[in-house]
Amino acid sequence: MALRPKTPEDRQQALARQEKAQEDVFRREVDEAVRQDRMQSAMRRYGVPALIVAVLVIIGLGGYVWWHGRQVAEAEADAVELTLAMDRIDANRLDEASERLAPLLESDIAGYRTPARMAAAGIALEQGDAAEATRLFDLVADDADAPEALRDLARLRAVSANFDAMEPADVIARLGPIAAPGNPFFGSAGELVAMAQIKQGNEDEAGAMFAQIAREDDVPQSLRARARQMAGVLGTDAVDDPQQVVEDIIQGSAARRGRKRIGCRF
Repeated sequence: MALRPKTPEDRQQALARQEKAQEDVFRREVDEAVRQDRMQSAMRRYGVPALIVAVLVIIGLGGYVWWHGRQVAEAEADAVELTLAMDRIDANRLDEASERLAPLLESDIAGYRTPARMAAAGIALEQGDAAEATRLFDLVADDADAPEALRDLARLRAVSANFDAMEPADVIARLGPIAAPGNPFFGSAGELVAMAQIKQGNEDEAGAMFAQIAREDDVPQSLRARARQMAGVLGTDAVDDPQQVVEDIIQGSAARRGRKRIGCRF
């Protein structure tokens, strides 16, 4: 079969396609040259600052890893020291416990600093140093990083340790916020507030406080009984259910007899 000879039109189309292909190649080469030129310009302009930023990021990351590792190591060491101090307290080796607790009193970690201060304050009270105990309790009470419940307890124990030396108004101001029904320390705090009110001559307010304590189910029975007696002395009725009071007295007496039989001391 004979091939059809190419016409002038076919040759022109072939030349056009060839020229277009050459133009496409040229255009790509130009675009690539422009991109390379822009990249080189950007590197000349921003390369050094970018390198500095990258180095700083690497240094910062390394510093954080080092700092975090150090924090973990310090926390582990503090945990060991606190455990050893508590063991010494359980064994009544209070001087040794104090030595173990001393480095933890200013720990950066509230989870170790707070119990260390509470324990050290308890040791100070046991050893008759009420001033040091009060100082340590006040540190906990004023520590915004400490748990709220422990801050309230520290405030209560600080006032209790220093009650005789405090002005009644100061006692009421310190314990007023926690001497309220529903607070875990209402019974003990309310009792101290009522005693301060008696010192001020406000017997009606003191009687009302004692009556509130006597009616609070969450307050220990021994404290409720004492509050009921004090309310009665101050002329305030704190008995809503006389039969329940009698039963509480009988149960309390039975419990005391039981403790005596097994030789317990409370």
